[in-house]
Amino acid sequence: MSHTVGVRQAQKQKTRQALLDAALGLLAEQSLSSLGLREVTRVVGIAPTAFYRHFKDLGELGVALVEEALGSLHAMVRAILAEQAAAEERIDRTIAVVEQHVREHPAHVRFVARERHGGVRAVRQAIAGELDRFAEEVAEALKTQPASEGWRDEDVRMLAELYVDRLVTTAAELIDAEDEGEGEGERVVLRARRQLRLIAVAQRHWVAEGGAE
Repeated sequence: MSHTVGVRQAQKQKTRQALLDAALGLLAEQSLSSLGLREVTRVVGIAPTAFYRHFKDLGELGVALVEEALGSLHAMVRAILAEQAAAEERIDRTIAVVEQHVREHPAHVRFVARERHGGVRAVRQAIAGELDRFAEEVAEALKTQPASEGWRDEDVRMLAELYVDRLVTTAAELIDAEDEGEGEGERVVLRARRQLRLIAVAQRHWVAEGGAE
């Protein structure tokens, strides 16, 4: 009996993932708000009613895609920023992680970039929630850096939000760079490095300017 239950559960998970993959493929050319449930189930080869065994609606499917898109990025960036290496080395490694993430998950990055301010409220909220958790994790990493010594928690959080916003924007710009011609991706990376280095310089001088107590 337990073997049968296990097989059914595995098949259910397989179908659920197939729905996520099908939706992600269809969303390459359209927004979630314009996507039809029948379009997704047609690609997977199941009846539309079977969709509801896995998600209550396309909004819930979109939330699951958000978790797929951003969940794996948090830990990698947090670990790099927590290192006691020179600021430029941390920045270069962080940008490299974002580049790799874009190369390996372009459809996910494109989805988040489009839906961050899109028409499906549940998905917008899910993205905002993931980015909020991302910023909290980055803040915890930044607190361990000597440059943050003496900072108020709210100021460290503000710094973390600057990092996260720049990283997410860079990922979206790298996706757009694919259509802009040779060399545009390199220009995006160079600009991101310069911007993060500017933030790092400001971090070192924030206490002296009275930003922290």
